[in-house]
Amino acid sequence: MRPRPRRARTPFALRAAERATGIRIDPAHRRPALQLPSPGTRMIAEGGRWGLVLGGGGVLGAAWLIGALTALEEARGIDARDADLIISTSAGSVIGALLAAGVSVAEQREQQLGAETPFGLRIRDSFDPDRPVGGSAPPLPRLRPGGTSMLRNNRRSLHELPFITVLAGLAPIGRQPMDGVRALIEAAVPAGQWLPHDRYRAVALDYSSGRRVMFGAPGAPVVGLSDAVLASCAIPGWFQPVDLLGRRYVDGGMWSNSNADLAAGAGLDEVFVLAPMFSASYDEPDDWRDRTERRVRVASTRRVINEARRVQRAGSTVTVLGPGPDDLRLIGHNLMAPSRRRLVLRSAVRSGRTALDDPAVPPDE
Repeated sequence: MRPRPRRARTPFALRAAERATGIRIDPAHRRPALQLPSPGTRMIAEGGRWGLVLGGGGVLGAAWLIGALTALEEARGIDARDADLIISTSAGSVIGALLAAGVSVAEQREQQLGAETPFGLRIRDSFDPDRPVGGSAPPLPRLRPGGTSMLRNNRRSLHELPFITVLAGLAPIGRQPMDGVRALIEAAVPAGQWLPHDRYRAVALDYSSGRRVMFGAPGAPVVGLSDAVLASCAIPGWFQPVDLLGRRYVDGGMWSNSNADLAAGAGLDEVFVLAPMFSASYDEPDDWRDRTERRVRVASTRRVINEARRVQRAGSTVTVLGPGPDDLRLIGHNLMAPSRRRLVLRSAVRSGRTALDDPAVPPDE
């Protein structure tokens, strides 16, 4: 008998995209942006209220965000500093805080690319963009769980917490300080002070209760802007938890990479979710570490889409943008490696222009 011909295996990139988005992907038209329309929303040009959600993603995620914001400003003719609301997590908190303090996308971009800018000159002696948080690997952490109080306080309801939150509780206590990030933010807003308006939010995780805290929101603990940003960035096992007003906080990405659902009900016509850990379109990596990162990315993408649909159902048109295949090839598997940040930034500008020009519109659920 002649052997049966083997069925061609679907490429990794298509399998990953379809698992992440739940959408049947056309191989000839893979797009790294999704748009979830909501009838009756006003366009920005018509005076509609709009907001930004800036997700986490390490050093390379911050570089990608600046490139994506550059593309968004060009595509929509807006200035990101004019957003009616900025909800940010982890690396997104750094970029969002600078925007809210008046540091433009263009100035952040030029500073990342090595050009001299007025803001760059102010931070020249206190912040090194090539070593923003130390090296590309963390110092050896203290080998005991950092969130034992969180696990103990939620022992009867751990199943109600996101899986990554439970992992955060089990992670060891990090040792790396974030002096450079603090200096960066305090060059824009002095220590202990907040912004003169209430449009900025930084999401962190309360390391005792296991619940999200949105610094800057009504009813949230009142802290300085730099403290809020550091709390939002404190990755368990890497950075030191941040002690504020008698409580410890860690990275808000330990609840969700984007926390986009917090924009639901905010009265926004349009919401732009820029999430470095979201991808609707993938590459074909050979390295097993890159493929592992992509599988983690698939799970993160599913969560971002679910959160974006909550915002859509609350009455906002939502556009979600993440790294595309070209960006992913440059990002690799270590988002904390600063040596590739300029390449990632430039790639994000190019891929963002293409994606925002023609985003995919998935079918209603």
